[in-house]
Amino acid sequence: MAGVRLDKIRKVYPNGHVAVSEASFDIADGELLVLVGPSGCGKTTLLRMIAGLEDISGGELWIGDRVVNDTAPKDRDIAMVFQNYALYPHMTVAENLGFGLRLRGQPKAEIDKRVAESAAKLGLSERLASRPAALSGGQRQRVALGRALVRDPAVFLLDEPLSNLDAKLRLSMRVEIGRLHRELGATMIYVTHDQIEAMTLGQRIVVLNGGVIQQIDTPMNLYDKPANLFVAGFLGSPAMNLWTGTLEQSDGFVLRTPSGLLPLGPLAPAAALAGHLGQQVVMGIRPEDLQPVAAGTPAAFPRLKAFVDVVEPVGNEVFLNMRGAEGELVSRAPPQAASHPGGEIELSFDPARAHYFDAATTLRIEAGSE
Repeated sequence: MAGVRLDKIRKVYPNGHVAVSEASFDIADGELLVLVGPSGCGKTTLLRMIAGLEDISGGELWIGDRVVNDTAPKDRDIAMVFQNYALYPHMTVAENLGFGLRLRGQPKAEIDKRVAESAAKLGLSERLASRPAALSGGQRQRVALGRALVRDPAVFLLDEPLSNLDAKLRLSMRVEIGRLHRELGATMIYVTHDQIEAMTLGQRIVVLNGGVIQQIDTPMNLYDKPANLFVAGFLGSPAMNLWTGTLEQSDGFVLRTPSGLLPLGPLAPAAALAGHLGQQVVMGIRPEDLQPVAAGTPAAFPRLKAFVDVVEPVGNEVFLNMRGAEGELVSRAPPQAASHPGGEIELSFDPARAHYFDAATTLRIEAGSE
């Protein structure tokens, strides 16, 4: 295995479009790192540059102790798993698994050994004589993973490998990929637009938007401390509730919004907000932190009212989709808190659990920031 280093990697197309703007980060040997972002953000382009399938416009790409900018894909010691499986339909599972090794002139005994080992790890031992048409979508994806696995590459590159699977298969294959990573200790770079995949698989996540890296961190740090409004809105399902207003002080902090005053009281983080009085601030509340008022709700917590539009029961919780004075709101609440569509509901939240952003820069407001 090997680590990967990107030093100010750029991709600029002949028409001047900047697909990736100076991406710099390290992937440790044995790490599973996820590239995530909306369509067109540059994540697949970045992966293809690492694979050698796209030319690099600027910067240096290291795999292990080699700069590989001008190294052919076949000489980079990487294996790539594609979204569409890319299996040969006329070959059996065993032939598909061993194809890359045969191209490299490996002895038949070695090929058979590696194919058998990979098939056993992926639960494909009973399907080695089958052709892709006879396999389920999940089995085909396992064959695609196995074909990369048999090569024992320095780095695995996975480009949205689960996007063609149904929800149940996606879950099982996520577990499978996580298990394989732990067992192999492999260096993996995984591209997805699915934040659930990113949060559950990645040891670290690189969030991209418009070809620019927005934040690199562990899944929970990204969720708990998003660096800017884009990361805050992109990660989390349902998305974060946002209010924009002018920060004022009156018996604690107050957010003056177009529809009136939202008192945050003394519970808001004073050290973080003190330097932003009189400025436009965006406050974000995760849906799980915006709850219907119930017995035991602290009196110091702010109160606001909204009308329920849609109630979405999802088993152990409900999503309450609502309209408040500032627009659409959503709450992740326990089932017993469910309200009827069209009814009015009173909500509350802990200001200390809120996220605060500078409206001008969109950057997170941290303690001591000015």
